[in-house]
Amino acid sequence: MIDIGSVRLGVWIAALWWPFLRALSLLSTAPVFSSPDVPKRLRIGLAIFLAVVIQPLLPNMAASARNSWALFLMLSLQQVLVGVILGFAVRIAFAAVNFAGAVIGLEMGLGFATLFDPQNGVKVPTLSSFLALFGVLIFLAMNGHLILIVAFAKSFGVAPVGLTWHYGADTWYALVRWGGQLFLLGLAMALPVLTLLVAANLALGVLAKVAPQLNIFVVGFPVLLLLGLAGLYLAAPLMGQAMLSALQGGLRVTGLLVGAR
Repeated sequence: MIDIGSVRLGVWIAALWWPFLRALSLLSTAPVFSSPDVPKRLRIGLAIFLAVVIQPLLPNMAASARNSWALFLMLSLQQVLVGVILGFAVRIAFAAVNFAGAVIGLEMGLGFATLFDPQNGVKVPTLSSFLALFGVLIFLAMNGHLILIVAFAKSFGVAPVGLTWHYGADTWYALVRWGGQLFLLGLAMALPVLTLLVAANLALGVLAKVAPQLNIFVVGFPVLLLLGLAGLYLAAPLMGQAMLSALQGGLRVTGLLVGAR
């Protein structure tokens, strides 16, 4: 008969608790996994599965935390922060995609049309929701979800569970600098269609001066809408490449956080 005492059981639970917290924080922050369409039970179950799989490969956990509630809470908060940091970089890339859709939709006259975005759980312009789904397909096609799981496994080698905080000012600076690229990435995605729409607006402005009796609002709305849709169709390959570059940049920043090059 196998005798499992409370002490041994506590050690086993503690060994799984730290990777579970880090995995759950990552899954609650990273794109696709954090979508409201993903059931919370599934997310928690996947976090438990990752913790069980990765635990034998990890160094010895901080067992002394079992004797101190303050230390236990501090280490728990540490795991939550590490998980959030790992998923935040890719989240910025998806925010750039939403920004590009909002800019294009505003120029097309669709700024008032909103849909529920399942990725962020808020209402966004219709075009932003469409481009976000496009970005999710690219993210899954490039195995971004698997890369995040690999980064989660490698993070314990760079930031093991312990009293030492391994992410200093350089980490925060890298995240802030990457966040500063949000508007640049969004404009790069929207630039092909935005150029066409701005040129059309200038042409409509000249037409309004030449023919004041023409109701420019009645004429301009369908013209901009059709030009915007045509521009999206023609610029889809360029926008896809821009999205791919943004997502690769987010995964590259995540890789730098875990020591990968």
